[in-house]
Amino acid sequence: MKSLAGKYLSMKREQMHYGWQKAKRMKTCYLFLAPYAILFFTFFILPIASSIYFSFTYYNILEAPKFVGLQNYINLVLQDEVFLTAVRNTLVIAVITGPIGYILSFLFAWFINELPRWMRTLAVVVFYAPSIAGNAFYVFSILFRGDVYGYLNAILMQFALIDRPILWLLDPNYMLPVIIIVILWMSMGTGFLSFVAGLQGVDKSMYEAGYVDGIRNRWQELYYITLPSMKPMLLFGAVMSITSAFNVCDVPRALAGYPSTDYAARTIVTHLFDYGFSRFEMGYASAIATVLFLVMILCNKAIQNMLRKVGT
Repeated sequence: MKSLAGKYLSMKREQMHYGWQKAKRMKTCYLFLAPYAILFFTFFILPIASSIYFSFTYYNILEAPKFVGLQNYINLVLQDEVFLTAVRNTLVIAVITGPIGYILSFLFAWFINELPRWMRTLAVVVFYAPSIAGNAFYVFSILFRGDVYGYLNAILMQFALIDRPILWLLDPNYMLPVIIIVILWMSMGTGFLSFVAGLQGVDKSMYEAGYVDGIRNRWQELYYITLPSMKPMLLFGAVMSITSAFNVCDVPRALAGYPSTDYAARTIVTHLFDYGFSRFEMGYASAIATVLFLVMILCNKAIQNMLRKVGT
């Protein structure tokens, strides 16, 4: 047994020595990677680690953090009813807008890819513009205004479909559906552009070979050639779709107010914003952020496992 342990330790030392020698030979490469590595560590790894640490503390910015163990997480699950409402609303938004927005982004990119080049460029601009429009909230606030001057109320009353204005952005029964509609309208973002680029990068000769091998229609072409050829773009689009679905905050705050009526439009990120920047309870806000981070990681893993089966 001692000889086996000695051989194992010796082998490990040799591996470490070999790795160190290899690193020394590639030191120039590491120097080129250093700026990105430093920035990535400073603005990604360090904030995540700090958030996880503060989630186990009571921290109000003015005083030194006080370790409280799992108390923040216990309060989240067992005492914070608003957080549970926020979780429910976020899941509803994510389940609806995530998959639907992802599928719509791909379908529109697929249809646009068949257009002539100048029409394709124009269509990409038209579909991508809502995701970066700064005054989109203003437009929808007028459309769903809760009096007779709101466009939707005016149209419905003109056709005698309603007899009084509906408070679209104040009534808890209507707030979440309106927000979901707006999010879907703005869902053609970075994932949509990645799909357009991925479709342009598929080798055209693969389609010719596919028809020789027995592919007879566009749906078979899509499933057996197009989707497997752009798996990296599909994965990137899925990650962006999940991230945007779980990070919903600006749309509810801009349309339904802050806080919304009966917290009907409350989301996890809105709840985090409330505790972090309104109440300055950074420890509690860090616990919310950590929970959201773990949920997003699990969803990303599930999507990756699903995409591995595409075209296999």
